[in-house]
Amino acid sequence: MKEEDVNRCQIQEWYPRFKLVSIRTFIHELPESFVQYLLDDSGPFLLPVSISNEDAFPNRIHNPEEEEDYQVSEGSGDEAEPLSPPSFPELELKIKESIETLGGAIFPKLNWSAPKDSAWISTSGTLRCATFSEIALLLRSSDSLIHDLCHAYDSCSDKTMSRPPNFFLALRKWYPSFQPEMEFRCFVRGQKLVGISQREVTTFYPVLCEKKNDLEVLIEEFFNGTVRLKFESDDYTFDVYFTQDERVKVLDFNPWGAFTLPLLFTWEELEQKPREGDDLDFRIVESRCAVQPGLKTAVPYDYLDVSAGSGWDQFLRNVGEELQRQSKSPEAGA
Repeated sequence: MKEEDVNRCQIQEWYPRFKLVSIRTFIHELPESFVQYLLDDSGPFLLPVSISNEDAFPNRIHNPEEEEDYQVSEGSGDEAEPLSPPSFPELELKIKESIETLGGAIFPKLNWSAPKDSAWISTSGTLRCATFSEIALLLRSSDSLIHDLCHAYDSCSDKTMSRPPNFFLALRKWYPSFQPEMEFRCFVRGQKLVGISQREVTTFYPVLCEKKNDLEVLIEEFFNGTVRLKFESDDYTFDVYFTQDERVKVLDFNPWGAFTLPLLFTWEELEQKPREGDDLDFRIVESRCAVQPGLKTAVPYDYLDVSAGSGWDQFLRNVGEELQRQSKSPEAGA
């Protein structure tokens, strides 16, 4: 993988070429001061002061008596001057205007990644944001965004930098009717579509068993007619979504391998695909026993006990065995 392959997958790079077949998105360049705010872990967790007096937790009940418990009184021995929270008024105003234009709710994304690992901390348990404060909360709480900020080029054979010169915040329109079973990850090797995987692998959706063949045809047509000629890398992945009227929307592009999840495949399998013939491999979760655990547990993944002998450890083993059984079954992929 080359640096240019990683750069092509930044949303500010690919979205202008695919905006007519994607979801509506506004992109803002982030000031370096905000980038440093996201990286700073030297002090307490502080959300920016909102010039609009917006709250990241609008439904919480403020109790002045409880808040006094956390204040340090004079003469207590702790004379450290309290830190002032940061403020980004120009960025906040731009974001507020974009959110209003997009219908009042968005989900945020940096150059490559969305803060999916911090959805548990939001009041809705999702990435839905209606204010700058809610966006700042998700971004500041996310560990996965450290990849974008510090490690995006770690897997590049021609690595010359550790981060891009500029970071961008994409505000993508939030659709309450979004159906997770209609999102798929597509794997392209040597400019050939070699694999498709159900994107949401933590749930079994019976409807996919019925629609699988039709969806495969539509995705192949979309790749050959829209994606292949516009995206210049040889090896990459892209995510698509089917609307209720079966129009295909491209949601994202990601580099081949490295930090990109192969979902129902392994990267070893995908590396061999171009040599195994011309058949496209489309995989879905075909039973309740074959679901794969993910971050949809409402708590950070680090909170789960996955040590040897734990319940999650055994569950992961069972999932692996079931997936192997399905892949070897004569009916697999039918």
